[in-house]
Amino acid sequence: MRSNYPRIAAAVLLALAGVAQAEDEEKKTLPGFPEGTDVQLEFSAGWGFFGFGNSLYANSHDEVTQDLSDNWMEGYVKGGFSLAHKLAGGGEIYGKLTGVGERTYNAPPPIVGGEASSFDVEDLHVGWRNEIFDVAVGRMQYKQGHGMLIWDGASEGGSRGGFWTNARKAYEMAVVGKAKFGGGFTLEGFYLDRDELPENDSDSKTYGANFEYSWSEDNVVGATYMSWEANDLRESRDGMDVIDLRAFLTPFPSAKALSFELEYAMEDNDDLIDSTAWNAQVGWQFESPWKPKVTYRYAVFEGDDPNTVANEGFDGLWTGFYDWGTWWQGEIAGEYFASNSNLITHQLRVHTKPSESISTGLMFFDFKLDNIESAGVSSDDLATELDWYMDWTLNDHFTLSFVAAFATPGDAVEEGFGRDEDFYYGMVYVAYSY
Repeated sequence: MRSNYPRIAAAVLLALAGVAQAEDEEKKTLPGFPEGTDVQLEFSAGWGFFGFGNSLYANSHDEVTQDLSDNWMEGYVKGGFSLAHKLAGGGEIYGKLTGVGERTYNAPPPIVGGEASSFDVEDLHVGWRNEIFDVAVGRMQYKQGHGMLIWDGASEGGSRGGFWTNARKAYEMAVVGKAKFGGGFTLEGFYLDRDELPENDSDSKTYGANFEYSWSEDNVVGATYMSWEANDLRESRDGMDVIDLRAFLTPFPSAKALSFELEYAMEDNDDLIDSTAWNAQVGWQFESPWKPKVTYRYAVFEGDDPNTVANEGFDGLWTGFYDWGTWWQGEIAGEYFASNSNLITHQLRVHTKPSESISTGLMFFDFKLDNIESAGVSSDDLATELDWYMDWTLNDHFTLSFVAAFATPGDAVEEGFGRDEDFYYGMVYVAYSY
């Protein structure tokens, strides 16, 4: 029986669109609560259509391999409320409760969930904070840096639906303590248990410490240590230690247009995994009417060398969407057949802002294999890809996103998958946020 989610979501969106024109952002706060108590409604929804030509689905997000050309749709609805109550002695307690329902339908490929739907609790946490300390426990989001390793707290696709929409971001259980010291120093301790797909639950957990220092709005350096646990589905994670170092810099006050990003990660678990990944990016912001910014990034995620006892294949962990191209690299390759392991990428991006409501850009990717023997092929040439994207903010509540992408398979794809036809991809997505 076809789900009613699409019709319900459309009706709710239409109703809220009218409300959005009549109410401003301050009306989110619910009246009638005691002084010092702030309760705010939260509602968001998204709807997207995805079209592929000559597609290749080969174990990107989940352990699924497909070789199909498909069109499908996804939608989600998320709602709930957040609460904050100021305490007489200083500080405040806070919490959040939301639920999310999502669905993929119209004969999508199995990698994005078949005609699957689900509804469950998303956020459910409580915490206490003041000007220095912040401690929270429960189902919630937690992110580090720009999302190369730790960003997305839940798996999607499969039996849950919603492969691309990424409506679920909260960890199944998280405990996070944060202390902000003077001079831009921040120290965090965390425990994270990811909300994985029930059919592919590796029981992956991590705990550790994160340190950041920011001496200005444009300059941040950070360092993280993590220890991991997992079951036999992710054997290499059980007992793994991870160190991550990163820097996001605009170092020259006289040249604010010039920016740099650097990140290095090391994974170690004896012979089960002994791997590294790193990336370096340089950008230049032009001062002109469309505000173009040009960036180049080189990224390396080590691949396994079959001639050694140790496993050098990098584990991409819990990456997520920080911005277009990070850290699902490429709307075709990175979303559907290339993971952040055994991968070298060159990315050239031009981002522009023609108006206050529209931002758009082009991304060019050249994908190479780090180790061809690990992939069982004789060439490191994986693919080249060109993506166009545009985000159009219609008003304070509605955003439209468009993607058109083209990729040419390299010799490694032709040899490994028998594919020599070019890939085509398009997407239209509407998002509502109250």
